[in-house]
Amino acid sequence: MKLSIERERLLKPLGQVTSVVERRQTLPILGNVYLRVDDRTLVLTGTDLETEVTTQIENVDGGDGECTVAARKFYEICRVLPEDAVIKMAAKGERLKIESGNSRFTLQTLAAANFPRLETDTWDGEFRLEQGKLKQLIEKTAFSMAQQDVRYYLNGLLLETESESLRAVATDGHRLAMSRIAVDGGVGETRQSIVPRKAVLELGRYLEDSSSKASVGINPNHICVKAGPLVFTSKLIDGRFPDYEKVIPKDLSTHLAIERGELYNILSRAAILTNEKFKGVRLSLSTGRLSVSAQNPDHEEASDEMAVDYDGGDLEIGFNVGYLMEALRNLNSDKVDLGLQDPNSSCTVGVAGDESTLYLVMPMRL
Repeated sequence: MKLSIERERLLKPLGQVTSVVERRQTLPILGNVYLRVDDRTLVLTGTDLETEVTTQIENVDGGDGECTVAARKFYEICRVLPEDAVIKMAAKGERLKIESGNSRFTLQTLAAANFPRLETDTWDGEFRLEQGKLKQLIEKTAFSMAQQDVRYYLNGLLLETESESLRAVATDGHRLAMSRIAVDGGVGETRQSIVPRKAVLELGRYLEDSSSKASVGINPNHICVKAGPLVFTSKLIDGRFPDYEKVIPKDLSTHLAIERGELYNILSRAAILTNEKFKGVRLSLSTGRLSVSAQNPDHEEASDEMAVDYDGGDLEIGFNVGYLMEALRNLNSDKVDLGLQDPNSSCTVGVAGDESTLYLVMPMRL
């Protein structure tokens, strides 16, 4: 394999496939990136056996061939070269020689034939949608995914296809985020797929905030997203996601229309003096007023309040302040609807008249 390419054309695609490669792996070849030149097209692939990223660069100069080389070393070499550098590579035997100006590098290679691939030839359902919409759907929900929960099915994002919409749901057992977008042309049959946490976060980085289309393919074991030259494939979590519809309260007694920015600022000030581990704040509701207070083990206190349109009875509920703030950050409205019931019931955070995105936060005992 021989190749000559401008650094600027190589760096971004190489970074995309390198990001999925684990720093620590059981198989040495999993630390490598796969390179193939075929008819003036350079194909790059990285994988961790659960997720695979492939992209390509067309119209390169070189001779056909393939090899695998240490992903992060190769990326760092390309990154530190001058912006206008032209990188020349030649693979021979078990070595890849890299030249650019006066710089020379030699890296060890491993046999390309041994590079593992995710076998995903057929897709039961495929649909197309704007990259920006899919990216926003992920951003609105991914923060609620669990991390290393023994309930493995919570360590990911549920994607639910239904007629002409795509819904994403994430929960860590203490909060829930749900968002839905319409898909022109429909999404085929109704199905639920749980995408692993790492794959969700990686995919969110790859997608562009634009109207360019992405193609999504799903089968019982894998999901594949094609966005421009990039092909992102991931295994799915084999498990049953909780029935999230059952935990969403339908008839909360109190709904407050609140200025999102003002409430967020009050919560952020109170958060300074919360318990570092539990992050609890107390919301106290009385006629015309919402108070937010916090206290930590050092007996330090914070309190703040704002005017609200409320004339019911007094109500006090404790919440994790971080959960409330993350929900508010991801709503694109000046006013939000805060749904409350009693100290033992979850609250909802959303936008009045807009059912596409909803957040649920469980109460805390303070």
